Amino acid sequence: MKPDTGIAEVEVSAYDIPTPVPESDGTAEWKSTGLVVMELSAADKKGLRYTYTDPGVARLVKDVLAEAVRGIHPFDTAAVHGAMVRAVRNHGRGGMAGMAISAVDVACWDLKAKFLDVPLAKLLGMVRPKVAAYASGGFTSMSERELVGQLSGWVEKGFRAVKMKVGREPQRDLERVAAARKAIGPGVELLVDANGAYQRKQALAFAERFAELGVTWFEEPVVRTDVPGLRLLRDRAPAGMEIELEPFSGIRGRAADQTLV
Repeated sequence: MKPDTGIAEVEVSAYDIPTPVPESDGTAEWKSTGLVVMELSAADKKGLRYTYTDPGVARLVKDVLAEAVRGIHPFDTAAVHGAMVRAVRNHGRGGMAGMAISAVDVACWDLKAKFLDVPLAKLLGMVRPKVAAYASGGFTSMSERELVGQLSGWVEKGFRAVKMKVGREPQRDLERVAAARKAIGPGVELLVDANGAYQRKQALAFAERFAELGVTWFEEPVVRTDVPGLRLLRDRAPAGMEIELEPFSGIRGRAADQTLV
């Protein structure tokens, strides 16, 4: 069913969720996680989107984006996106503005899917019928005992791939990764994420050593703005290891389609 009216309401909620203990990865430390929930409504349908970001994004949506998209037909997703881009001209397209645009954009697509009565994945076009899930954590703030306990616990629950953080204390990374590999056993994929903590040569050296320990996925080995460094890592990664890059960078690693865009 196609609605007769445009987007009527833009509702946004922000949450700051404390973590049980302080956490850290290769480049950041935090005590809480920000979450913004977006709902777009037209007629009797609502499109939903949530995003992991700073709660301040909610204010940008309320003060800038909501009025820009109100009244546009939810099927006109390109028009919704264009209106938001124009609205943030004086704010800049990146950072929090980009996250806010993304949240509203996906909510609009979900709203369109609700009217068509199809899953959003079907509307966008599916590449495969299902994807494997992996468990992610293994923060650098954890002791080795906590690390192996968390990862092995996930394996006991049925996960066949787990991801841990590296890069805060490079001198300890090989020891931590080796402990993780021993804890999860040989039949489980081990993924590592440096969050851009390494320098180019350092990342290449670690890629070789991580591969020896059975790591199959190395995420954001260098900072995402270092495009030449990311290309270098992609081209020289050990056989059997995928280099996956931070989604916000707009760069795809070998795990995607072996191209830089």
